[in-house]
Amino acid sequence: MIRILLTLLALAVLALGYSLWAAERADNRADKAEAAADQAIEALSRANDIIDTERAKAATLADIGTQHEEDRREAETVPAAVAADLRAGNLRLRKEWAGCETQRLSDATAAAIERDALAQLRDEAAGDLVRVVRDADNHVRACQAVVTADRSKP
Repeated sequence: MIRILLTLLALAVLALGYSLWAAERADNRADKAEAAADQAIEALSRANDIIDTERAKAATLADIGTQHEEDRREAETVPAAVAADLRAGNLRLRKEWAGCETQRLSDATAAAIERDALAQLRDEAAGDLVRVVRDADNHVRACQAVVTADRSKP
């Protein structure tokens, strides 16, 4: 009878030990699962921050692109405006540009119509030249804005 009681007592101690071991193991698993969940939340937060940063940069670059396209559209009106201002006297060319076409003509051989046509061509060429320079300036400005936006911290 004592043996039976001792055996039952031993079995009870073993059962208690097993249940404590199982509970500790379950706690360890729960701790590991909680740590993994925390890491996943941190990773998700970092990913969201990166996505927000990329979206902000994309929006900045889109704004730069939109401004560049507006500048290009506005530049199409430059040649006509420059030619009109030259004809109206609101704008004057530098000395080397103002006489460059007429130097080839002698007053004795050139007709008044030819001189007027050459003056008009010179005005239009000046407008085209201003447009090319303006396009180049706008392009460089847009490129610099892209580089600045890419290097800036959000």
